[in-house]
Amino acid sequence: MAPHPLIDTFRAARIVPVVRTSTAAHAATAAQWLRDAGITIFEITLTIPDALSVIRELAAEPGLLVGAGTVPDAARAEACIQAGARFLVSPWVDPSLAAPAREAGACLMMGALTPTEVRAARAAGADVVKIFPASSVGGPAHVKALRSVFPGVDFCPTGGVDARNAGEYIAAGAAFVGIGGKLVDEKAIAAGNREAVQAAAREALGIMQA
Repeated sequence: MAPHPLIDTFRAARIVPVVRTSTAAHAATAAQWLRDAGITIFEITLTIPDALSVIRELAAEPGLLVGAGTVPDAARAEACIQAGARFLVSPWVDPSLAAPAREAGACLMMGALTPTEVRAARAAGADVVKIFPASSVGGPAHVKALRSVFPGVDFCPTGGVDARNAGEYIAAGAAFVGIGGKLVDEKAIAAGNREAVQAAAREALGIMQA
């Protein structure tokens, strides 16, 4: 399987911000603030109510690479692609996502933790294997161990990854990382604290560019 062309973009950015909020309005605000700080890639999770409207609005903005996260099935995958998603992310292995992703030329990331699951994700058509939840299962050391068995697989650890430890994951062999949490701090968003969110974004960008 030839590497998906978007993987180079993800590798260069080294970070995929994962936007997971309780409302679509908070997600849109977070994305706008992060964009103003210089972030151009967004994973909008389908756990957000009316997530498709957020994907549609962001995907219409030039220069942004927008994807959908926590995609549960092929029908939702197709809806996300129609809304403008160019990559699809699932925290588990679901072979039914491969066909809609392939037809649209979208990059597909599926979740795994063990060698058996990594192999299953690749067999199911994953372009990238998302290691989730990364921190609770062993952090960078776990990624390094998987990388030794799968040297040709692009891994994206997510879950407990932040600006402070992202570099360790990259050093351990991750192609790039997914960061939510502090980067998309819903308390700060609800309080209108743009500065806190943008400071986290600058911290993440600074470490990624180091």
